[in-house]
Amino acid sequence: MATFGRIFRDFFSRRLQRGEGGNVAIVFAFTLPIVVGGAGLGVETSYWYYSSLKLQATADAAAYAGALEKIQGSDTGAITTAATQSATDNGLGNGSITVHTPPTSGPNTAKKAVEVILNQNLDRMFTSIFTQSKVPEQARAVALITDASRACVLALSASASQAALFSGSSNVKLSGCSVMSDSIAPDAIKVQGSAGLQADCLISVGGISLSNAVVTDPATCKAPITNALPAADPFSSVPAPAASGSCLNDNKPTLGPGTYCNGMNLKGNVTLSPGVYVLEGNLKINAGAVIQGDGVTIYMAGSNTVSMNGNATVTLSAPTSGTYSGVLFYGDRTGTTAQSTFNGTADSLLTGAIYFPRQQVNYLGNFSGVNGCTQVVADTIQWSGNSTINQDCTSLGMKDIPAAPSVAIVE
Repeated sequence: MATFGRIFRDFFSRRLQRGEGGNVAIVFAFTLPIVVGGAGLGVETSYWYYSSLKLQATADAAAYAGALEKIQGSDTGAITTAATQSATDNGLGNGSITVHTPPTSGPNTAKKAVEVILNQNLDRMFTSIFTQSKVPEQARAVALITDASRACVLALSASASQAALFSGSSNVKLSGCSVMSDSIAPDAIKVQGSAGLQADCLISVGGISLSNAVVTDPATCKAPITNALPAADPFSSVPAPAASGSCLNDNKPTLGPGTYCNGMNLKGNVTLSPGVYVLEGNLKINAGAVIQGDGVTIYMAGSNTVSMNGNATVTLSAPTSGTYSGVLFYGDRTGTTAQSTFNGTADSLLTGAIYFPRQQVNYLGNFSGVNGCTQVVADTIQWSGNSTINQDCTSLGMKDIPAAPSVAIVE
């Protein structure tokens, strides 16, 4: 080893004596940028890779946030705002975001999904000695919304205790659909007394309280689901009917669509012609009355209520097409707290959706709709009748009500 060192020193000494030291310095000066640039390229490549992973994580989070907003029934603008806020909070900075719902490419273009595309340009550090161009990066994520079940009883209240209550000696069978509550209360869905309930599933944002066993479909859910995501108002996009300029009265055996400024107080035999009825007062159906009508939507303006006597026979069905397809009763979204009661004989049929987003619906009768096609969507619901409800009702103009949606990043 000592011999080698001596030879090296002698060699280097002779080259310096010949004046070759300057050449070494020149070569070193020329190669230094390459050495530094090469080392910098390695450092920056690692940085670019880390940045791309972070951008992808930001895209995933933004798509997920957009999907959660979509579940609430929000429009594209609100979905974009939610996704953008998420991306900003996660450090997107000067990058750009594009949101599509549904996606414009990939296998989920026809599905309920949110696509987010992020773009950003990175400044160079060491490699800037070679080029001043920025480094482009892009990330894309798609969040898919999957509906675990369909609801035919949906309580919209976000906080009410016993938002969906089954009580008394009622025996309710929901075929092909579930009970869903958006309330965070520990007893958001409650079955008490000797009430019997059979459904695909019981699904609650809060908790579920059962005084006796409930039969659920093991293929849909093996046990009631709590702490679920809230279901969106399925009729939030349905416009409120406008009142007409003239007031109609209810003293005829055959009534036509229009505005009833004093509501309706129906007795005897009354037929409702197809169309939209706007009631600016209460609807009362008296004992012994026989009320029928097809293709009917009844809109309760303000905080006006429905009261059906248990001895009345009511056979009404919603339109099967058009703006109010499948909607039989529609309560004003701007009304205040109130209660509407639906009762009737075993021959009564209410075919369509009973929709009261600001009221409690008391469903008391031993009846449902044609082939069991009745949906109840209200702020809170109390059920104490014996009914069989089905959800295969698309042929009657009714639509599915998603319950317990889940969100997953699929692309």
